[in-house]
Amino acid sequence: MRIFQRLFGVLICLLVLVTGSPLSAQAASSAAIRAYDDVSADTKDFSGQSLTQAEFSNARLVNANFSQTDLRGAVFNGSVLTNANFHGADFSDGIAYLSDFSNTDLSDAIFTSAMMLKSSFKNATVTGADFSFALLDRDQVVRLCESASGTNSITGVDTRESLGCR
Repeated sequence: MRIFQRLFGVLICLLVLVTGSPLSAQAASSAAIRAYDDVSADTKDFSGQSLTQAEFSNARLVNANFSQTDLRGAVFNGSVLTNANFHGADFSDGIAYLSDFSNTDLSDAIFTSAMMLKSSFKNATVTGADFSFALLDRDQVVRLCESASGTNSITGVDTRESLGCR
């Protein structure tokens, strides 16, 4: 089962990489997608908002509050999210590429089917987070497993199990 998940994740990555430019152009023309490019929001409060399919590119979001935020399908590309608060956020089907989640509170958040490659999670709090079917770099999974514990209050999924911790 785990091999199938990894193969599926690799196929999705290849699809995104191969079709990245056309999809980005289509997404940029959609009125439904909000882009936050090169944003500096050191104390921005996004808590409780609906930011589905929002795009944060090269955004500096140190100490930003995304608690209880609907981030389904959102994209963080090259963003700095150190010391941010994602407690209870739903980042299902989201993409976080080359983003820094160091010292970030990811507790009780949902990352189901999220693609979070080349992102850093140093000292992130993941108690109760659900990473089911998420795609992360292996070294980051190992790092997260060191402190992973709890069960997600919404999905009922064990954090260690969702990460595939041994």
